[in-house]
Amino acid sequence: FTLPAAGPVSLVVFDIAGRSVAALLDRQWRTAGTHQVSFGTAKLEAGTYFSRLEFGSESETVKLVVLP
Repeated sequence: FTLPAAGPVSLVVFDIAGRSVAALLDRQWRTAGTHQVSFGTAKLEAGTYFSRLEFGSESETVKLVVLP
């Protein structure tokens, strides 16, 4: 993900029912620029998930698919 300015970032992965399955970043400070976060899916069942990135008043949700 790319941030336009420095600030706290939250990145959470949810299952299809809206339950949080992983909090990858919890209001952690990041500098402006491009960042990368690794996320292992070995413990997840195959299916559809969503990741939500929150930065300031902005929020973006992306669909993820875990295959068997």
